[in-house]
Amino acid sequence: MIPIAFIIAVTLSACGNAAGNTSKNRALNVTLADEPATTDPNKATDTNSGSLIYQTMEGLYKYDKHNKIVPGVARKVVKPTNHGKTYTFTLKKNAKWANGQRVTAQDFVTSLQRMVNPKTKAQYASVLSAFKNYDAIQKSQMDPSKIGVKALSKTKLQFQLTKAVPYFNDLVAIEYYPLNTAAVKKYGAKYGTNADKTMANGPYKLVGWTGSNNAWHYVKNPYYWNAKNVKINRVNVAVTKDSSTAANLFKAGKVQETTVTGQYIRANANSKDMQTHLLGRMQLLYFNHQKSASNSENLRQAVSYVINRKTITNDVLQDGSKPAMSAIPRGDQTNPKTGQDMASEVGNLLPTDVQKAKQYWAKYLKEKGKSKVTLTVLTDDSDEDKHVGTYMQAVMEKNFKGLTVNLTSLPHAQHVARDFAGDFEINLIGWSTNWLDSADYLGLATKSNSVNFTHWNDAKYNQLYTTANAKTGLARYNGLMATDKYLMKIKGYVPVYQPSEAKLISHQVGGLHYSLLKEAQYQYAYWK
Repeated sequence: MIPIAFIIAVTLSACGNAAGNTSKNRALNVTLADEPATTDPNKATDTNSGSLIYQTMEGLYKYDKHNKIVPGVARKVVKPTNHGKTYTFTLKKNAKWANGQRVTAQDFVTSLQRMVNPKTKAQYASVLSAFKNYDAIQKSQMDPSKIGVKALSKTKLQFQLTKAVPYFNDLVAIEYYPLNTAAVKKYGAKYGTNADKTMANGPYKLVGWTGSNNAWHYVKNPYYWNAKNVKINRVNVAVTKDSSTAANLFKAGKVQETTVTGQYIRANANSKDMQTHLLGRMQLLYFNHQKSASNSENLRQAVSYVINRKTITNDVLQDGSKPAMSAIPRGDQTNPKTGQDMASEVGNLLPTDVQKAKQYWAKYLKEKGKSKVTLTVLTDDSDEDKHVGTYMQAVMEKNFKGLTVNLTSLPHAQHVARDFAGDFEINLIGWSTNWLDSADYLGLATKSNSVNFTHWNDAKYNQLYTTANAKTGLARYNGLMATDKYLMKIKGYVPVYQPSEAKLISHQVGGLHYSLLKEAQYQYAYWK
């Protein structure tokens, strides 16, 4: 169903495009695949929330139109001192919030102290794990003010780490956003729950998002330090889950950028308006270790062996997605000595073997002392997830005697809430990384990771990961490969496929660039 608010927005936009109106005043109309959960950078974990934040916020660094790291709020990309453990930044004096206030070093301190504070319940606080005193603060043994972040002056900011981090610049660019200190004090835990309780410092400010509606817009932030180079003043956004609806809106000229899937991609493979690229993302199955029915390595092995990942990507999705070979997606990390891609070097550790799957299923039934079992698989209500869920349901029920599979497909925000509540047995989730390093994916299975929704805990795995991640260079790389191989041997979680994304982009629009890690930034878009 097309949102009413979006129809109104498009109507107004169309009226504004009469002869004589400049491209500068023409709104760009785009879609988002699902509902966001928050605009709070400290609490966001889902990709849809990340999309709002990515378009409206800016950290010390940002990505340019070619997806290279360049200075954002900081005056320059700095070189660390103290053997890679100390970063000292000078902020731009003309970096401002959407209300005209200056962005200060204290705004970064406010944000990161709030994020590390256990009371905030920031599910992804682990992105601060390399900061001084992180562990003690997370255990409530030290005050959050002791995190290794200090405002030396209004424009001088310092980070103190406990170790050098090879991908730290990526974290600076996409994870460590400032928060307007006054706004946080005013709204407290309600910060980020809607557009009115959010303060932007990036090229756009968020308008019209109530926290639960499916249409809103971005308006150019006149106080943004680089506002003169933001060519499009308004971007209308509508949640459009159905690929057919998205394609029809595009064909009718109602949207200029949208995501399409499956059938449309197959039917329009040669369309000049379509761009397809792999994502730095993995779709994987979580098995809840705290639920009796799903707490079983035999079950994990059975499901992993019975699904045919090539069938999923080639027949079910048909959108350029690639079968998972291990926990590491293609392009995520390269061998520092040879330059070889880690995913290729590890090889395919996830073969299909129906006979083996049946043997593991028999062991599972014996383990549970049952002849009949009902399992629930939780997915998003997106086209892709529902199709993959239906495939898994069919292949599992066909090959596993006595099994009934129930599918539950929920809107993304509700799905995420179920993730954190541990309210699932088998869960199809997606994990997108913000930096090219396998530790992010491997860390999902560690005991201490805040998004290990399964509560799976393996002492040997934890030790392998910790030891490998403490090393540097080739030793670290080899250690992470060994960690990946062990994880896949016992199936701590079960990777399914690396998604591809297909975008329809109007030939009237330029400046939209995509990468393994990043969606397009509308600040670089322009009307041709």
